[in-house]
Amino acid sequence: MTQCMKETSNSAHGGSVQLPVLDPKAGGIDVGSEKMFVSIGGQEPTVFGTCQADLVQMRDYLLVQGVKSVVMEATGVYWICAYEILEEAALKVLVVNGAHVKNLPGRKSDMKDAPWLSQLHAHGLLRGGFVPPEEIRQLRDYVRLRGDWIEMGAAHVQHMQKALERLNLKIHDVISSLTGVSGLRMIRAIVGGERDREKLANMCDGQILHQKRDSLLKALEGNWKAQHLFALGQALQGWDFCQKQLVHCDQEIGKVLEQMARSRPQVAAQEGKNPESDDPAASPGSKPAKTKQKELRHNAPTILGDLHQLLERICGGQDLAALPAINDYTWLQFLSEVGPDLSAWPTEKHFTAWLGLAPGTAQSGKRRRREKRYGGRAGQILRVAARSMARGKQSWLGSFYRRLAATRGPKTANKATARKLAQLIYWTLTKGLAYVEQGIKRYEENYRKQLQKRLERQARRLGMVLLPMDLAPAH
Repeated sequence: MTQCMKETSNSAHGGSVQLPVLDPKAGGIDVGSEKMFVSIGGQEPTVFGTCQADLVQMRDYLLVQGVKSVVMEATGVYWICAYEILEEAALKVLVVNGAHVKNLPGRKSDMKDAPWLSQLHAHGLLRGGFVPPEEIRQLRDYVRLRGDWIEMGAAHVQHMQKALERLNLKIHDVISSLTGVSGLRMIRAIVGGERDREKLANMCDGQILHQKRDSLLKALEGNWKAQHLFALGQALQGWDFCQKQLVHCDQEIGKVLEQMARSRPQVAAQEGKNPESDDPAASPGSKPAKTKQKELRHNAPTILGDLHQLLERICGGQDLAALPAINDYTWLQFLSEVGPDLSAWPTEKHFTAWLGLAPGTAQSGKRRRREKRYGGRAGQILRVAARSMARGKQSWLGSFYRRLAATRGPKTANKATARKLAQLIYWTLTKGLAYVEQGIKRYEENYRKQLQKRLERQARRLGMVLLPMDLAPAH
């Protein structure tokens, strides 16, 4: 108790400042790909390997020493296995940003990093980052792997386009998508040995033939060189393989979603309960209309069962797909990164800052400067969703995006719109907000009123009066 209640000495009298030791058994782990350096209370570190048996031995060592809390840096993916083993042992594990643990000169070595981490942790100077629970991490691994297969499949589509260019077949200039029904029929027939332009063209959809038949027949006249046909066949095989892998990923994602949904009680959807806000989405007491599920087009997941209902059940009856620019696939991606429980962030400002969607400022004395916030995958998911608002003709967010893009540029507009989406998601999952789309007209009216108030305030400061045109004196 005496050690934990040490008072800091007065540095004005020449004494050194001593911080109170909150946890003398605080553990610090410097994570590496081959070795783990473990220090307790700032003592000389003990070295362990990174194989499963070594990590179990490290866990037992910490438990024998009476350690209850451990801190480690988020180093690549090397920290995850150690984190999971320590988490299963009911140890409190803090994963910190390496930038927040800047070493003093001369401390940059593996043998000195671990004691430095444990010393900082013993004094309570480190704050752990957000790590979702095990079920969300499992879902996240599957969803991220699915995204990797989509990227690899896109590369094979580019290989097909290159092979067609070398064959001087301009199919991809005539039809909108090579991987659509018509495009794949023709490519499979070409790889299978078909060379007749008429037969190849007749494999297309009737609408394409009605509008572009002559252009398509001209585009199907190529040089048919063997090496490029071989490249086209390999690219097609690679794309087919990626599509099969996507199906397998979807099956595993469906299993995890079913398991998560079963572990949660059935909750009836809440009616309009909106927090106080200046946003057009906030309409206290209004009931949300039954929203039509948004169509999933490209790379849509094929989940056994109703994906929308599974996601709604996991989120306690809340429907994130009712929000603008959010469909079921975006909802699934976002859920896999943060989970349905947002209690780790006290307010929506904390949440948007963690997503990297809030302006960053650093202040030292009277000096303030902007700092760039680096958002993770969750913030990027919302940025991608917000891009669709540039063409949105129904939602007030579309008008917000275009107004801001006209004055501040599309990059700023995209980030600000993504931040609005993040706020709506936070209110939905934490306060039971039921989104009601008020439309562009109401947003424009609110914006006009706010602009008028600002102009009237500025006029009063200048000793003037703001009058409408019909009341202004004639000149």
